[in-house]
Amino acid sequence: MRLNEIKRALISVTDKKGIVEFARELSGFGVEILSTGGTAALLGKNGVKVTEVSDYTGFPEMMDGRLKTLHPKIHGGLLAMRDQESHMTSAKKEEIDMIDMVVVNLYRFEDTVARENCTLEEAV
Repeated sequence: MRLNEIKRALISVTDKKGIVEFARELSGFGVEILSTGGTAALLGKNGVKVTEVSDYTGFPEMMDGRLKTLHPKIHGGLLAMRDQESHMTSAKKEEIDMIDMVVVNLYRFEDTVARENCTLEEAV
């Protein structure tokens, strides 16, 4: 079995522990890094070459950070079936780059809902 080369990674993490070192290693292998606001800022501040998702999509983060990666240029890059010529033709036409790796962790839901007076809106 042949493993696919990783050319582009999307990184969006809440817990940023170790992410700079990990992204630096990826970058050292020639992997292009796409990242969301806070993560991109941290990576850039630490010398990792990074493209913010909002710069790539041309669409800003909004709704208190809830809407960051919900964009056809992101989902198309993740979901395109690379062995389907029609998918790749559509991607090329719409300037959608393939994304080979996703690095994500979710916020600590259990800590949020354990807070006194936590509302449903905060939890979700």
